[in-house]
Amino acid sequence: MQNNFFKQSTDPQTIRKRLLQLETAKIGFYSIGLYPASLAYNCAMQTDGSRLLLAPRTNRELLGAFPKQILEGMDKDHINTLNSMSSHLENGTQVLNTLSDLILRCELVVLAANSNHIESDLNEACRLRNQLNRNNVVLACLSGSFSHDSMTNESYVLCEKYPNLSFFSGFHRHSALRNPLDSFTANFCNPNALVAIFGARMLDSLSPNIQVSAGVHNVEGQYIKAAKNISSIFAGFGYTYHQSNPGVLPTLLTLLLDQCMDQAASVSMCRKDRNDLYNKQPFSLTELGYGVQKIEASIIRDGDKQMVRDHTFSQLTAMVADVRGSMMPSSSGLPTRNFQAGQILARKMKEFNRCPFNINELLSWCEESNLKEGSLEGFKSLKYWPQIIKKYSIPINDASMTNLLYLSIYGTSSTKEIAFNVMTKSRELTNYCQESVRPTHSRMYADALNNLNNHFSIDLLINAIISEQSSISSRITADSSKSQFDSDESDYIRAMNLIENTFDS
Repeated sequence: MQNNFFKQSTDPQTIRKRLLQLETAKIGFYSIGLYPASLAYNCAMQTDGSRLLLAPRTNRELLGAFPKQILEGMDKDHINTLNSMSSHLENGTQVLNTLSDLILRCELVVLAANSNHIESDLNEACRLRNQLNRNNVVLACLSGSFSHDSMTNESYVLCEKYPNLSFFSGFHRHSALRNPLDSFTANFCNPNALVAIFGARMLDSLSPNIQVSAGVHNVEGQYIKAAKNISSIFAGFGYTYHQSNPGVLPTLLTLLLDQCMDQAASVSMCRKDRNDLYNKQPFSLTELGYGVQKIEASIIRDGDKQMVRDHTFSQLTAMVADVRGSMMPSSSGLPTRNFQAGQILARKMKEFNRCPFNINELLSWCEESNLKEGSLEGFKSLKYWPQIIKKYSIPINDASMTNLLYLSIYGTSSTKEIAFNVMTKSRELTNYCQESVRPTHSRMYADALNNLNNHFSIDLLINAIISEQSSISSRITADSSKSQFDSDESDYIRAMNLIENTFDS
């Protein structure tokens, strides 16, 4: 998939003409949900809206995502501006814009659909670009869930399947976007630094309240958005269920943030174009706004150092702010919808003293609170979690919180009982947060220290000391330690064992 503002040309005049064209180019949003409509409303408050065009999905109302009470409080002049953004005159009649209209009139088109429609929208947009001879219109998405191919039963990040697809995302609250004094930051990412820098500049011009910076990590950005939507559910649960136990929240929230980043750093290592991100750009990433060119992490495996993570994307402030902000309650208005779903989960688990029977019961609880299933991207991502963690070889200790949430919804009845005890008891949850981040091999030695009356414990530690003194790497593996310690187990230990058996098999 080609996705570039510039044609293959070395003619200075042609390039100069295109540069000036992009300075006044229009941007299009297709399939207008709550977030793009809120962003468009912000533009209408701050500008005349002439740079932004909207095209609602067929048979959908432009502002249909807003509850009635919010619509009643919106300024009529701004709504009129939104209507003018979404329509044009055709044979003397005002008609709604379509995706085809956006591709004809815009140089950057953001496909704003969620995971239900985004892939078919992308295929249609590519077809229209070719048909209309508009192949230098850049396409971007902001989908915050994992895609799934029902034919192959495979889950993936869309930006990985289409590596040149741009990704636009930033933390927002819909009420904040309707506040004329508030502002927010965002990233526009494309693996081509020039596409990223021009796309970010165009989006940044939409409103003085919107600050958009450029990045090249589109795959990581989309993965983070999908992962943080799951984590936001757990954050909402934690804030609500443990509001009388505030000591657990800093640990829980820090771990949720760190694990989103660590998972994305593992996903980054799977990129086929990873080397090109750093070595085939027209200029260094530091010129794009990154603090340093590359941040990598390594571990020792069998005596050899191996690179296992690429954390370079974590220098994009707006990307980190997106994760952090989605896990916080709001000082005004409502938190994110996934956070609200976590709050509902907490209230219902406290009411019924159990986990939900299944995902359908949980979704029915959300529907009762006017949270529609289609807006809860976190649950869509969680459904495919076992495939994602396997596809990208994500260590289970880098995903322990999502693993626990998955068991509480998709586990067996006995598994859910253990998950319930861990999630609802402050001491169990704190211990789980502390211990679940250790690799299995690390926990093996911790267990040995706590069981020195066990002959296996003594042998394990003796071998470790001998190997250290003789500079020979110990070959004792985590698998050989399983079931060696028969001490009474707490629920958080049982939960970790269940997760290892579920995700590490």
